[in-house]
Amino acid sequence: MRSAGESARETASIGESFYTLAALQSLRDSRPVLSLSPEVSGCMARGADFVASSAGEDRTFYGINTGFGSLCAVRIAPDQLSELQHRHLLSHACGVGEPVSEDVSRMVMLLKLLSFRTGHSGISLDTVGRFIDHWNNDLIPVIPRQGTVGASGDLAPLAHMALPLIGLGSVWHRGGIVEARDVMREKGWEPIRLRPKEGLALTNGVQYINAWAVHSLLRARDLVLAADIVASLSMQGFSTAQSFYRQILHETSYHPERRVVAANLRRLLEGSNHHDLPQCNIAMEDPYSFRCVPQVHGAVRQTLGFAEEVVQRECNSVSDNPLVFAEEGEILTGGNLHGQSTAFALDYMAIAMSELASISERRTYQLLSGQHGLPDFLIADPGLNSGLMIVQYTSAALVNENKVLATPASIDTIPTCHLQEDHVSMGGTSAYKLNRIIDNVEHVLGIELLAAAQAIDLNPGLELSPIARSLHEHFRSEVALLTEDRLMSTEIERSRRFLVESPVMAGVRVLLDREDA
Repeated sequence: MRSAGESARETASIGESFYTLAALQSLRDSRPVLSLSPEVSGCMARGADFVASSAGEDRTFYGINTGFGSLCAVRIAPDQLSELQHRHLLSHACGVGEPVSEDVSRMVMLLKLLSFRTGHSGISLDTVGRFIDHWNNDLIPVIPRQGTVGASGDLAPLAHMALPLIGLGSVWHRGGIVEARDVMREKGWEPIRLRPKEGLALTNGVQYINAWAVHSLLRARDLVLAADIVASLSMQGFSTAQSFYRQILHETSYHPERRVVAANLRRLLEGSNHHDLPQCNIAMEDPYSFRCVPQVHGAVRQTLGFAEEVVQRECNSVSDNPLVFAEEGEILTGGNLHGQSTAFALDYMAIAMSELASISERRTYQLLSGQHGLPDFLIADPGLNSGLMIVQYTSAALVNENKVLATPASIDTIPTCHLQEDHVSMGGTSAYKLNRIIDNVEHVLGIELLAAAQAIDLNPGLELSPIARSLHEHFRSEVALLTEDRLMSTEIERSRRFLVESPVMAGVRVLLDREDA
């Protein structure tokens, strides 16, 4: 079912190919009209037909003709198999907290759809077709943030994702949140009547924490590039040496990520005289927060690279239980619904992004320390003015919070369901923490950018590199030079927004990303 405006939208067919992070981002952002390839439709139809025929047999199939979790030995009467699936959604929709963003919910839908491709979930084309109708008509389910333990699938969030199919729950629509039943009534849609296993197929899996992982990876990749850019401005403001990013030095290392960061610094700093100024350290021994940028930023890149590989594999995998193998004539129970891989990746990313903020805060501190010819707290008249003194306090507070949040959630487990599900990943907590850490990193890097721009203006004799000059000029059109104390929370927010939203910053990120490739 297409809405009137769909004809102008791009179209995309969900096929059997491997979807990379870039492909997932493109589908999320372009929001095309989706359909299924003939191969995928065929797989789904065979799986659903096999479930339908198996449900009527005098055999026990978990979640098809039995209860759920520790109720797996309770047989359900044949005339109650559909009702079983409906009650499954109602009982499992236990999410609490603020709803996640529409973008995250949209990604959850997309990843769930990818999980159905092979037919191993046994869900029918009718139900998947209505699921796609919701996407194509921009009816995106409202999913509460908290409630998953990241094993047995993301049961609570995915139940909320599925509620609109049966006329319950809420959806994002036209920039607001509305009741699903009201929109469905407008469109003349009847609620879906779920078939055997379909409620379970919708809720089993870790598409919720995987969607968070994709969302966080995309944000983190931009911030890693932004960190190189901001660090290069700080290096010019602080009059650092150039030895620590020279190519010959990094040819001694077998870490390609370090070489990439060093190359980025050379590109960003080319044409600057910061390393020839008299206020440089005469021994060329700058603090680690400057000198070890290739090593620390490189390590963050290594971590994100690992996480990206894990998350891409997980997003393309089937995470459900039981799995249907129509050609082999089998329905097998297993543990693909366990989110340990994603939980580990999320926690590892949290540690890395926390460190990206930590080294940024240290550079901010150095810029304010009254060294290398710069005035105390980067203000021309310190004493009467406090300058940037307290912005560093804010940065320190955010870094401290990140250190607490970087404690892995995935090292914990709390048994559930009468010990049937006695080990869980806690990947939901990993996901929420990482998102908060990334929010903090944006602010910490924004504060460093604020300090770097101020140091540049107060560094006598400094000639900026062409890239830095352009960035500085555009930044100053948004954030004026600090000549006397003014409300600094406003300046921090302006700086953060420049970091993440400025087309000029985005252009430099694209330049570096292209050269990285």
